[in-house]
Amino acid sequence: MKSAALVVLSLALAPLSLAAADASAPKKKAAAPAPPANVIKDAAELSRRIPLELPKTKPDFVVFVPEVRGDIVSDTGNEHFLVFEGPRDQLMAVWTQSSAEAQPDQHIAFATSPDGGKTWTKPRVIAGPKRPGDGHMASWGYPLVSKRGRIYVLYSQHIGKHDNFPHHTGWLDGISSDDGGATWSAPQRIAVPRSNRDNPDATMPPNMLCWQRPLRLGTDGKYFAGFTRWTSFAVTKNPTKSWMSADARVEFMRFENVDDNPAVADLKISWFMANERALSVPFPGHEAVSACQEPSVVKLPDGRLFVVMRTASGSPFWSQSRDGGETWDAPRRLLRRDGGEPLLHPLSPCPMYDLGGPAAGSGRYALFIHNHDGHYKNYGPTDSGFHRRPIHLVHGKFQPGAEQPVWFSEPQLFFDHDGVSLGKPGTAGRLDLALYASSTVRNGVPVLWYPERKFFLLGRVIPRE
Repeated sequence: MKSAALVVLSLALAPLSLAAADASAPKKKAAAPAPPANVIKDAAELSRRIPLELPKTKPDFVVFVPEVRGDIVSDTGNEHFLVFEGPRDQLMAVWTQSSAEAQPDQHIAFATSPDGGKTWTKPRVIAGPKRPGDGHMASWGYPLVSKRGRIYVLYSQHIGKHDNFPHHTGWLDGISSDDGGATWSAPQRIAVPRSNRDNPDATMPPNMLCWQRPLRLGTDGKYFAGFTRWTSFAVTKNPTKSWMSADARVEFMRFENVDDNPAVADLKISWFMANERALSVPFPGHEAVSACQEPSVVKLPDGRLFVVMRTASGSPFWSQSRDGGETWDAPRRLLRRDGGEPLLHPLSPCPMYDLGGPAAGSGRYALFIHNHDGHYKNYGPTDSGFHRRPIHLVHGKFQPGAEQPVWFSEPQLFFDHDGVSLGKPGTAGRLDLALYASSTVRNGVPVLWYPERKFFLLGRVIPRE
């Protein structure tokens, strides 16, 4: 911020210096203004940064590094990175890829690993455009695998018009594969009930984002997930100039018939906590507006479900369900323990994972936070491009009989970088370590799979203590 101010100041003073020069001096062609210091100049500069920045967060696994071929750079935006157990004991991954977030080439990428994450195949585009102009963007894909091995990937399909934000608005489409991802079906659409927070125009798709992959947490081991529904601006106006104050609330869904191997269009979904029942947390200074987003659900040893959600209140909030996720308590601020200090975190993903396995209910968990309330260095709570770092690990342990059923350890620094941005040449790139992430547990070893600066796709072993 300071360096940019100095550039502006020097440009403002330049005419004064020129006026004092000898008017008889020969005129020279004005030089093009230098780009701001934070802009990635070109592909060559990005190439120089990649090998230096790749080890900064000390990854144990490298899934994907964007390619730079001469001046060709098209895969520098990588996020919503979901690694999962596929058929035949393979690790698989789907993620949202683009040249940069929300660009017209945004699509769903897919890769596999035959050796537990040590090596990965070159990613393939399985939905959405490979390049701008090939069709409308596809975003936020998430996987489900039936007991017979059919893989489903559902995603948000843009249709060329948007409601609140371009990369939020889309119909729920999906594809499936019966051969381990070698080939995929044609896309089909899944019917989604309208909400009173959707645009009154029924031809406008909803604004729904399922951030964490569905897990077998529901009744009878059915896939279950929370999701964010952003309210249409036609229903609730954004009260500030920041995107963070756009109204958003948490709902839940359960997939009823995945194991019957239906066609995508015949997938049956039960929807919970819709409309007035959706979980909400007031945005500071605007109590009628909610900033409650990106739920991360785990199972407790006694069968209850526990969810952690990001908010704009300086801390995550939590809720619990005693009936398999159909109803939930009113959200409360997440504390270290009953009567303890709040855990600090801005409006940024705060995933929580079961260290025993995705649906184990082991009673031991890993929560990832930034360990500040949005005031970081010289930045404030709305500076999301700068304050979403570093990453701290907080261990959680089930406490039978406690009001807040999971108590947490002191936050420990897990990783950070040195403040060098990465991304598409000609842009400022990304600095944030926002965890649009996932986790797997294989042979007892839990791994966090994370997008690093929304550029690299990496994995790191999560210590149990």
